[in-house]
Amino acid sequence: MDNAFVRAFRTPELRNKLLFVLGMLAIYRFGVFVPTPGFDYTNIAACTEQALNGAGGGVLGMVNLFSGGALLQMSVFALGVMPYITASIIVQLLRVVIPKFEELHKDGQAGQATLTQYTRYMTIGLAVLQSTTVITLVRSGAFFAGCNLPLVPNQSWWMLVLMILTMTTGTLVIMWLGELITEKGVGNGMSLLIFTSIAAGFPASFGQILKLQGWMTFSIVMLIGMIIVIAVIYVEQSQRRIPVQYAKRQVGRRLVGGSSTYIPIKVNQAGVIPIIFASSLLALPQLIASFGDQRSGWVQWIHANFVLGQGFSWTYSLVYFALIVFFAFFYVSITFNAEEIADNMKKYGGFVPGIRAGRPTARYLEYVINRVLSAGSLYLGILALVPLIAFALLGADQKFPFGGTSLLIIIGVGLDTLKQISSKLQQHHYEGILR
Repeated sequence: MDNAFVRAFRTPELRNKLLFVLGMLAIYRFGVFVPTPGFDYTNIAACTEQALNGAGGGVLGMVNLFSGGALLQMSVFALGVMPYITASIIVQLLRVVIPKFEELHKDGQAGQATLTQYTRYMTIGLAVLQSTTVITLVRSGAFFAGCNLPLVPNQSWWMLVLMILTMTTGTLVIMWLGELITEKGVGNGMSLLIFTSIAAGFPASFGQILKLQGWMTFSIVMLIGMIIVIAVIYVEQSQRRIPVQYAKRQVGRRLVGGSSTYIPIKVNQAGVIPIIFASSLLALPQLIASFGDQRSGWVQWIHANFVLGQGFSWTYSLVYFALIVFFAFFYVSITFNAEEIADNMKKYGGFVPGIRAGRPTARYLEYVINRVLSAGSLYLGILALVPLIAFALLGADQKFPFGGTSLLIIIGVGLDTLKQISSKLQQHHYEGILR
């Protein structure tokens, strides 16, 4: 890895791309600390401290993770990349419901450009909706549970509109930075922004564990972390390769085809999406309970079983695990179209050895993906429970740095970026030989 980065910085073209990426990430981190006008930041800091020491799971913790801590600081980048991620997932899921979206997906680069434009428009709408929701919750005192300090001194309509516009504009700037990194830098821009947000919280998490639990717990956490990182890298790189052969065809005077390749099916085909879906869904009981009588039995039962920070809950853990497994199968069933792959193979003369082309190939692909996904979904569920187990056994708080979501993103983005750097280095090496 070190040699790859050193060689990249020695190559002028790659060095400029990497420096550009670092510059964009620095601008992004600077925006995390730029305050949104209208908030009382002294009271915000006090309520944030209380929120971090209490229950902070669910959607609040997830969005704050992806925003690099900007959400709890109420900065101009408070919403982070979540509106864009949500819009991208919605557009992807709409391909199943709306035939027009599926046609655009198959239209190549022009169709993808149209879908990207739809994603941008939807991001704007979601940013307005989410910023309005956040500001409304902060004004009512429901955002920071148990904190009754005045957080928005000036509640005139023009100030509220200014706050909404500021947060929405911050989201658009993040989207613009991500697209600039993808176009002119190395790696996927949005993924690198998320990577930076999560990595920025690691030093504080390590320092908090060391300060509160001491060197012994800190050493155990680091040892467990190294084991988890090695295991995650191993699983993320694992794939089931389905061999595909192409028959020879006569095209004009040339004989083409006759080659062999494979279809790679990753063990974790769904990525981090099932964890995000499950966390969002499990935040609903807590949200519903916040509107009920806090002394009633059902509200207290929800707080005892579905609110993180109240101790280890077997009910929460089992439901969380089951939801992750369900969403893993649900998401892959939408994104992995076995019939489309089988039809494309048949069109170009490809076939799986021992399997007839067409419908039998589609059934075989579905059988393989379900078997691989069975192991992948269990892996995702176990990985997502690591912070809860650490909280129960080690006394580490919910900011446990080696959580499932953060590790999957950090390792996935790191490996993908490293592959792109190596690919560009190899391409540059070939260009040097040709000259």
